[in-house]
Amino acid sequence: MTQAPTPTADTVRRLARNLLQDATDATDVTDAPGGAGGPAAVRGPQVRPVAGSAGPTAWWVGSRHVLRLAPDREAALRQRRELRLRDLVRPYVPVRVPASAARGEWAPGLPCTLDTALPGGTGEEHDVSALGEADLAGLLTGLREVPVRQAETLGVPRAAPRDLHTLREAAAHAARRLAAADEFDPDRLAQLTASAAAQLAVQPGPPVLVHHGLTGEHLLVGADGRVRGVLGWGDAVVGDPAEDIAGLARAVGSPAAVRAATLAGYGARPCLRGLWLARCDTVVRLADALAGRAAAPPPLLRSELRRAWEAILLERLTEPPAGGAEGEENGKSAESGEDG
Repeated sequence: MTQAPTPTADTVRRLARNLLQDATDATDVTDAPGGAGGPAAVRGPQVRPVAGSAGPTAWWVGSRHVLRLAPDREAALRQRRELRLRDLVRPYVPVRVPASAARGEWAPGLPCTLDTALPGGTGEEHDVSALGEADLAGLLTGLREVPVRQAETLGVPRAAPRDLHTLREAAAHAARRLAAADEFDPDRLAQLTASAAAQLAVQPGPPVLVHHGLTGEHLLVGADGRVRGVLGWGDAVVGDPAEDIAGLARAVGSPAAVRAATLAGYGARPCLRGLWLARCDTVVRLADALAGRAAAPPPLLRSELRRAWEAILLERLTEPPAGGAEGEENGKSAESGEDG
């Protein structure tokens, strides 16, 4: 297979100019210095790489669009699937989902999409308010209502639920490495006993569409704490909804994540499962990062660990409630509060 060229600013500028001509709203050319009709408008809009993106594959175009380039064939399949999935999901969720203003190819067989930028900062920049938690609850509720058969028709894969016992063992080894670096107290993992991990296994239930990438970077939060939009739909799967609860725990804190999940109708078992998925993940990821085996920077992973390990009242239960029906567990949810 021919190696795709590395996109440069000039390549992106020319491509963006052509796509903007095809888009209904081409006002971004006036974002360049000189204004509409000036020399910069002739050259094309201002472009700059999106901070934190994996490689030079996502670029700001002016201030109102983001150009995303698929770097290889596998990414091309994912991008095409993501664009179709976003259209499917949009009517079911109360927060904004990115929309493509124009599409094309930036190299033979490699697609690109010019997305309209959504308002708001990242979840790393703004805290989620109580109304923002209600937005997240609506997101989780909407994902549960998306027709799974239609999502699978688009190519969304199924993902088997992770074994919490295996993850617990990995976290225990990682915690000892973090303890040696004075980063974490491994005794905190004792709260998740082997029997508790077994009881928090996934219970039988209908399949659910899972975003599977609810990071602080993918949550757009306004200065008022409302969730304005959700990015990053390329990792969506049909699988365990506790994974999205875990993602929210890392992104906005365990108390807020569990309250949002409770508002969405999830009971104690999936909330606790999501909580411990997040806690074990953050321990493993930080240990890997300190050993040079992870791309994410340690400061970000330390923040995720701190948020995931925020205490909630629900975890004080001596064991998960018996029975698999979520509705029977709602009365014991953590919506009532967090540790003071």
